[in-house]
Amino acid sequence: MAELQSLWAALLAYVAAGTVAIIAVAMGRRPERSVLALITAGLVLHTASLALRWVRVGYGPFTTLFEILSSNIWSLLTVFVLACWRVPAVRPAAAVVMPVLFMMMGWLLVTNPGEGHLPATYDTIWLYVHVATGKIFLGAVLVAVGLAGLVLLRAVGVAARRFAALPEDAGLDELAFRFMVLAFIFETLMLIAGAVWAQDAWGRYWAWDPLETWSFITWLTLAFFIHLRVTLALRPRLGAVMIMAVFVLAFLTFFGVPFVSTAPHKGAV
Repeated sequence: MAELQSLWAALLAYVAAGTVAIIAVAMGRRPERSVLALITAGLVLHTASLALRWVRVGYGPFTTLFEILSSNIWSLLTVFVLACWRVPAVRPAAAVVMPVLFMMMGWLLVTNPGEGHLPATYDTIWLYVHVATGKIFLGAVLVAVGLAGLVLLRAVGVAARRFAALPEDAGLDELAFRFMVLAFIFETLMLIAGAVWAQDAWGRYWAWDPLETWSFITWLTLAFFIHLRVTLALRPRLGAVMIMAVFVLAFLTFFGVPFVSTAPHKGAV
């Protein structure tokens, strides 16, 4: 009960942060510190919830859909807060990032919080490396999505006064591109760690099961975007649209394929 109460309190803090960020866009204000304070408070409560569950069940939050959604909400917001801390220009992107997280929170609320079981193949350090690099990858893409969203909002004339103090579109595009490169590095590490784990678990590095295949397609798509961005100097608005497309593909790979696949390589058990 304590872990669920802590989780619900964290979700309320996240909703409050997102609501403030979205209202600020409409009102033309800049409450970044309040938004970050609310997200940070939520992360503290969320960390307590994850820790309590980990201690109670004896394994990390990566077996059931409930655990995977909860841990990914936590990791995505952790990456976003760290990005805001290091790069202040990222902070207004909360108005774009939080609605994406709202969808995951809604999904979490209708998911069974019951326990799963830990397969023998999960008893390896490579699982933690694989999961951690994957979470950083998706978090970096989400930060880029937030910046791309700011470019697109300005393009359609939404909250132009609110974003007037931000860098020009070219500056936001360059910053988003850097986060996409970071995402590419960590997705590469995720695939390598996953292959090593697969060798230990099933005696093969790669078998082209649905999750492996779509993860590789996501990697190729991200590499293609980076190649186009470097060689063709894409306009910021076109680059922003492509970043959104990469995120949608990555999101479906993370949260769609594992839960419809019948292959041994599943994201949840």
